[in-house]
Amino acid sequence: MARFGRVLTAMISPFDDSGELDVDAAVSLAKWLVEQGNEGLVVAGTTGESPALSINEKMTLFETVCNAVTVPVIAGTTGSHTSLDIGLTEEASRLGIAGILGVCPYYSRPSQAGIEIHFRAIADSTDLPIVLYDIPGRTGRKIAGTTLVRLAADVGNIVALKDAAGNPGATADVIANTPGDFEVYSGDDTMTLPLLAVGAVGAIGVATHWCAPDHVEMFDAWERGDVAGARKINARQLESYDFETGDIAPNPVPSKAMLRTLGHAVGECRSPMGPTPHGLEDSARDVYARLVAARG
Repeated sequence: MARFGRVLTAMISPFDDSGELDVDAAVSLAKWLVEQGNEGLVVAGTTGESPALSINEKMTLFETVCNAVTVPVIAGTTGSHTSLDIGLTEEASRLGIAGILGVCPYYSRPSQAGIEIHFRAIADSTDLPIVLYDIPGRTGRKIAGTTLVRLAADVGNIVALKDAAGNPGATADVIANTPGDFEVYSGDDTMTLPLLAVGAVGAIGVATHWCAPDHVEMFDAWERGDVAGARKINARQLESYDFETGDIAPNPVPSKAMLRTLGHAVGECRSPMGPTPHGLEDSARDVYARLVAARG
């Protein structure tokens, strides 16, 4: 059984009409996501617009979401400033959260030695389990496999990887060379099924905002050895994977559009993400209708 559950959503951060954090909407959404089948939630990650959230807003989200649900809540406490990240991690660790999401430091493009020093410092600041997040397309720097293997072996509370590097072969090598209890979670919806094939245990998704039932069904099929069934369930979600991000409407703009069509008052994304393109909510309705029809 995966430590944090098999199906987790990197939850959006709801804002009201004036652009302020809507705590009530966050609580409502978190509960609904769990009802839909999510076995865990990640708060203040990329999809949660973490760079646009203040420290106080992050702390508020960590505490209120954690108190609202019974599933594990992982807190995105890190960015590109090691000492500030340590402070937020220490504060968040007192709130009853289940773990820390540690993203590779972005923009500054540190060396592998710098990345390793950063993560060791974060890990030393908390007793909570840490999920490292490798997403070079956003951070500008890959966490090397050798770095991941060394951290997993040396640092007791670095227990998992959220993998959005897009290379299942390299991930297979990491899995083969890390301790048996080190877990890999897909961080790219399009790669979840391929990563299951090399040993991943779960997914931290975006389309899982509305595809959680399908993900649960896909994991169930995979675990009972029904590979063809898992492929079929994955295929019905491909349109949702395509919808969740793009150059005109990058993640999380489409997810917020989808959630609004499903009746959730999540507001718009904060600048600089950009406005919702004309017609995106109509596209969301079409995507969801076809998904529901495909469920049979």
